[in-house]
Formats: sequence, structure tokens, C-alpha cells
Amino acid sequence: MATISFSHNHQSSNNRRSGSHHHRHGPVVEEIEGLIKVFNDGCVERPPIVPTVSPTLHPSTKATAFDIKLSNDTSTRVYIPDAAASPSFTLPLLVYFHGGGFCVGSAAWSCYHDFLTSLAVKARCVVVSVNYRLAPEHRLPAAYDDGVNVVSWLVKQQVSNGGYSWVSKCNLSNVFLAGDSAGANIAYQVAVRITGSGKFVNTLNLKGIILIHPFFGGESRTSSEKQQHHSKSSSALTLSASDTYWRLALPRGANRDHPWCNPLVNSTSFLREAKLPTTMVFMAEFDILKDRNLEMCKVMRSHGKRVEGIVHGSVGHAFHILDSSSVSRDRIHDMMCRLHNFIHPL
Repeated sequence: MATISFSHNHQSSNNRRSGSHHHRHGPVVEEIEGLIKVFNDGCVERPPIVPTVSPTLHPSTKATAFDIKLSNDTSTRVYIPDAAASPSFTLPLLVYFHGGGFCVGSAAWSCYHDFLTSLAVKARCVVVSVNYRLAPEHRLPAAYDDGVNVVSWLVKQQVSNGGYSWVSKCNLSNVFLAGDSAGANIAYQVAVRITGSGKFVNTLNLKGIILIHPFFGGESRTSSEKQQHHSKSSSALTLSASDTYWRLALPRGANRDHPWCNPLVNSTSFLREAKLPTTMVFMAEFDILKDRNLEMCKVMRSHGKRVEGIVHGSVGHAFHILDSSSVSRDRIHDMMCRLHNFIHPL
């Protein structure tokens, strides 16, 4: 998801001060109208158009949720389904990264809170939703670093006697990394780092990666990017918004063929050697990213990676958190069933 935003708890002091004092910050140098403005002096404004909510859940929800602050820059919202109530029963652990073009978003956004509450219950897993540092104040690889640090923190909690008691409900031999849009990009890059470093080989077993409408790009346009057919069909991501987010998120001077944006650049040797687990990729018919996501699946398979790709028809980018239509609800039900079966294979 890359075209809605909300004031984030990782804002700089300048960002919090902006409000009605736009004239103090000089001209706007980057903008997605109504969503994010970056001023000449570095101030960033994110209009509050998506509500944030507390972790409190209704008693009938069959889950509990709470927030944990890990540092000044990173926090998590944890969802534990009632299925983990038995003292000796552990559940798969799913670490989730929200979308927002790396520049906006929060684990406290109501749309993510609702989706991940449902996911924890229906897919019977503990969900740890990550608040990572945002660009442009913190350009990539800050979000990737935060993702790896959260995984490392979870491992340390379980192996230490002084860890949080809820972590004992997580089965670290059954771990999944997931996210949507920019969050799916983060999940992929964190998986690459974890599997490539060997750091967690004895303490964590990464069973799968779940990429929902992963936010990748490139200098050359794909057919689905050129056609912009999503404009007739309610899709959240536009090509101009995509380009703006990449300019704000990538290291200064990088173009869209940077490997963090376009992982298929010089991918042959890397993908052949990468020890990535089974990957599930969700795509949407009216998403400008569809062709790029299909090509990613094709290339990964050509290098021996196990990839399951699903294209949902008649819906657009990030429909699972943005679209409440009956068509979208049907697709979300299918997504939940597939996620359950991926996390709990027969």
C-alpha cells in the first residue's frame, strides 16, 4: 500500500511541528497530493487520513493484542489467538511488515489492526506487527535493519530466562516473514539477510515468506505499469506515487534499478545461491505491480526456488486492507484460507 498515510510515531520534531506553519519550511520538493509532503528544509508532513487505534480487542474476538516498544525507533504490536491459551501449546510465529511505500504507515493503523487480528485467529498463529523507521527521514536500508533487529530480539527473548512470557507461545522452528506492498519488500529483504548470514541457523527455522502485492520497481516500465488500467478499477497505487516513494526511500542518487527496488537486476548468481524458503506471492489483477510480481515468481522458480503465486481477479493493490466491497471480501476469505494452509501444511 503506497498511497494513503497517517501521522506516524516515528516522526521527527520538525514533522510534529509542521501543522499550520508550512511557510516556515520553504517550498515543497516532493508531494503525493493529500498524502505526504516533503519540504525544502527536510520537514515531512503526513496528513492524518487513516485512524490509529489502540491494541484493545473486543472480548468476543478470541485473541489478545498489546504493544511493545523496543527502542525509540522501533515498536511492535503483538496478536495472540486464544488457540495459544494452553500452557504447553505453541503456535507458528508470523512477523508482519505494514505497507506504505516505506514512507507512511503504522502497525496501529485501523486497517492493519483489523486485518492482522483476523489473520492471527483464522490462520492460528502469533503475529508480531513491526513499526519500522520511515523514509525519507530514514532511507533504506533502515527498515531492513529494523526488521532483522526485531527477529533477533524475538530469538533473544525466547532463549533468555528474562524474556517476555508470551514469547514462549511462539514456535521458533516454525517462523514466517510476511508483509504487503513495501512491507512485502521488507519481508523479502529480511529473509535474504537472515538466510544469508547464518546468524539464526540454530535458533530459528524460517519456514516461509508471504509477499502480498510486493512493492518492487525498475527503470523499464512493465505493461501493467504502462496501461494504468487500475485507474478504472479502484486500485490504491499509481505509477506517479510509486516513483515518488522510491525517490524518497532509496539511497540518495540511486535509481529504480537499485537491487532493493529491482531485485531481478544481476539476480542470476544471487538467486541460485540464496537459501530462501517456500514463498507465497499474492497479486491483484488491477495492480500496476502485477506484471513485475509475475516476473519475480518466474525468475525465482527458474533458479529452483519454491514459489506459489496467486492472482486475485477484479481487485487492486492492497485490496485486503483498503476495499470493503463484496468482491474484495470474497478475495480476502480466499487469502485467509490460503494463508492458513500455507502456515499449517497437511
